[in-house]
Amino acid sequence: MMKVHILSIGDEILIGQITNTNSSWMARLLNNNAIRVQGISTVSDQHEEIIEGIKTAFLKSDVVLMTGGLGPTKDDVTKKAIADYYGVELVFSSETYERILKMFEQWGRKTTNAHREQCYMPQNTVLLLNKLGTAPGMWFDEAGKVLVAMPGVPYEMEYLMEHQVLPKLLERFPRSPIAHRTIQTVGEGESRIAERIAQFEDNLPPNIKLAYLPNMGRVRLRLTAFGDHQTTIEAALDEKVQELVPLIEDLIFGHGDISLEAAVGQLLQTRNLTIATAESCTGGYLAHQITAVAGSSAYYMGSVIAYSNDVKINQLNVRPATLKEHGAVSEATVREMVAGLLQLIPADIGIAISGIAGPDGGTPEKPVGTIWLAIGNQEQIYSIKLQLGKDRLRNIQFTSVNALNFVRQWVLGRL
Repeated sequence: MMKVHILSIGDEILIGQITNTNSSWMARLLNNNAIRVQGISTVSDQHEEIIEGIKTAFLKSDVVLMTGGLGPTKDDVTKKAIADYYGVELVFSSETYERILKMFEQWGRKTTNAHREQCYMPQNTVLLLNKLGTAPGMWFDEAGKVLVAMPGVPYEMEYLMEHQVLPKLLERFPRSPIAHRTIQTVGEGESRIAERIAQFEDNLPPNIKLAYLPNMGRVRLRLTAFGDHQTTIEAALDEKVQELVPLIEDLIFGHGDISLEAAVGQLLQTRNLTIATAESCTGGYLAHQITAVAGSSAYYMGSVIAYSNDVKINQLNVRPATLKEHGAVSEATVREMVAGLLQLIPADIGIAISGIAGPDGGTPEKPVGTIWLAIGNQEQIYSIKLQLGKDRLRNIQFTSVNALNFVRQWVLGRL
């Protein structure tokens, strides 16, 4: 089986200035094409560090995919490092220079000497056409090992991977069959899920692995199977999914790559239900998640961002006496927010949120992270309290995930 190492070049990644999205994107693409990613690493924009990174990556891998350091500036030293790794000279690529000249002519701009310097390539490379930028990709095939260097600009890297690199890899190396199944869950952490399915996991055959992928109140369970025949491992995975689902059926909101907000939307649409939201501490984040799904207008009617008490009173008919006696962050307030929301917006379901997102504003009785949610219709309202941490953004995001799950449970009759 082909083993790939993804190597990113850039101090900006190491100091946390940018997030390395390239590596995760490449890993998903390769994995979906039955190519195993053996490792992912990042090294600085230093000549010796890059060479050492290549050497280390090749210790356990057949292929190294590099991104970054191919631009026209002085800190783009990847090509020189690669040339020194292979013991070859940098030579001028007139083909690349002519492409750059044509591109700049179309843009109505002039090239600089730095663009000419960018056209020096390691002598032993096969250039990969990059239609979206000035830097071509580079393919090296020596002693049964392949090194590919690509620009760090995400859309340029993605173009090269899809149109140049992946087709060449699939032609160059044989693949062993691999298959995946993903189950999306919400409502329990990975440790609690692991307890519930411990016997199932212990009984998995050696060629099927289970991974837990937690993310803000949700956990993806990914089953991966390896084998000699694709149809055999696909059938084996389907059988294991059928065994697993009944064990955690109450937590499952979907299969594959579906998001929680999309799954809730499908559920509402299937039941021919509409929903409206009233948000205080989340400031519209729940509405954003719902409306990020294409077609959400079929079930989402609108929102009131009731951040202040005045808006709670004047728009949602929350009684001043309720706020005075119980406070804005209370069960009584969110229940009245739902009732007032449904008077204002004629939806089938209303959900309200009020809390203390942080990092300050808490009291001994209501510390930071205290959140109240209420959901209901014209006949009944159900409420729940969350006690979260002190990170403001995480509290907002986690509250919205819980609210979506609250809607899911309501629609399914599980509250």
